[in-house]
Amino acid sequence: MPTEFDNPWKTIRSKEIYENPWISVREEDVLKPNGEPGIYGVVSFKNKAIGIVPIDSEGYTYLVGQFRYTLNAYSWEIPEGGGPMNETPLEAAKRELQEETGLIASTWKDLGRIHTSNSVTDEEGFLFLATDLTPGPSNPEDTEQLIIKRVSLKDAVAMVMNGEITDSLTIAGLLKASLLVQSTEY
Repeated sequence: MPTEFDNPWKTIRSKEIYENPWISVREEDVLKPNGEPGIYGVVSFKNKAIGIVPIDSEGYTYLVGQFRYTLNAYSWEIPEGGGPMNETPLEAAKRELQEETGLIASTWKDLGRIHTSNSVTDEEGFLFLATDLTPGPSNPEDTEQLIIKRVSLKDAVAMVMNGEITDSLTIAGLLKASLLVQSTEY
């Protein structure tokens, strides 16, 4: 007997219509939950989304600013990037934090997993809190022209709340880290 958690969708046909080194897009003929035919487009990512909230001993975090081609706009974000499927999320987080900010953290806390836009993509995001920071040289990718901004965690959350930060990994990471820091000594 079906439950409310059973999949009500039926896939009739699935066809990949586009692929590049980062994503693939497929179109699927489906039977919708009401039994009527329809189509669904799915974007599959070839990397995991990784986000890091670094917090220093004074309670400050580090935001990364860059122009995002897809949005045609400047964006403030936590250090983040793609983690290859054969790399653990924590390994990817350590690499991304150092690449983008030069920071190395000796303490890491898993902040959980999110789906970034689950109506059209299967992308998984993994969030971490990084503390006990040591500065060093950064090594951004050739697609990144980054500005690093050190702000209080409170000010970063205010940027989320006033709409200045719109990136989903950043919003989830900052809010989770803020609640964690308020409730415990990380």
